[in-house]
Amino acid sequence: MAELTPELVLSAYASGVFPMAESADSSEIFWFNPEQRGVMPLDRLHISRSLRKTMRARRFKVTANQCFSEVMSACADREETWINPEITALYTELHTRGHAHSIEVWQGSTLAGGLYGVSLGAAFFGESMFSRQSNCSKIALVGLTARLNLGGFKLLDMQFLTPHLASLGGVEIPQKAYHAQLEEALKQKADFYRLKATDTYSLLALSDSQVSTHTS
Repeated sequence: MAELTPELVLSAYASGVFPMAESADSSEIFWFNPEQRGVMPLDRLHISRSLRKTMRARRFKVTANQCFSEVMSACADREETWINPEITALYTELHTRGHAHSIEVWQGSTLAGGLYGVSLGAAFFGESMFSRQSNCSKIALVGLTARLNLGGFKLLDMQFLTPHLASLGGVEIPQKAYHAQLEEALKQKADFYRLKATDTYSLLALSDSQVSTHTS
C-alpha cells in the first residue's frame, strides 16, 4: 500500500474514495467507495421543533476551526472508532493546510459537541461528529449547513447514511449519481469562511432562509 500522505488523501476524496482504519488500535487503513452514498442535500435540512426550541434558547455558541484536535479526539472517544493515530495525524495536517475543518458547539467554555470534515472545491466531506449534551451534534450540523449554503458549497457528503443523519434529512444516492455530483462540485469554488454568525438563533434564522426546513 502506498504511503498515506495528505496529498494522497485529497486525491482520493477527489475520486470519491475515503480512508478508514479498522479500529483505534489497528495500523490497517482501508479505502471505501460505497455503492450507496450518504449525502445531506443542502436544501433539505430537517430541524425538529425540539431542536428549534433549543437553538432559540441561545444556550450554545457555534464556532469553526477553534479546536480541531479536540474535536477529532472527542469523535474518536467511543467504544468503536475508525480514527486511529495515523488518521488523526493525517487530518491534523490537512487542517494545518486549510483543507480540514471543525465545527464546535460550546456551552460557556465547555465543548459540548462538534464535527469535522474535509473541503475541496464546492464539496464538503463530513467525517465524524460527537455530542456530549443532547442535540449538540445536530446544532453542529445546522451550523455547518448554514456555513456551506452561504459559502456556495454544492455537496455535503456524509459517507454512510445512519438513522441519526436520516432523521435530519440525509438520503442515500447511488455511487454513479454521487460521482456525478462530486465532479460538478469540484469544478466550482466555495468559501468556508463567509459565515461570521455564531449565535445559535442567528444560525437558525439563516437556515430558515436557505433551506426547506420542517417543524415536525
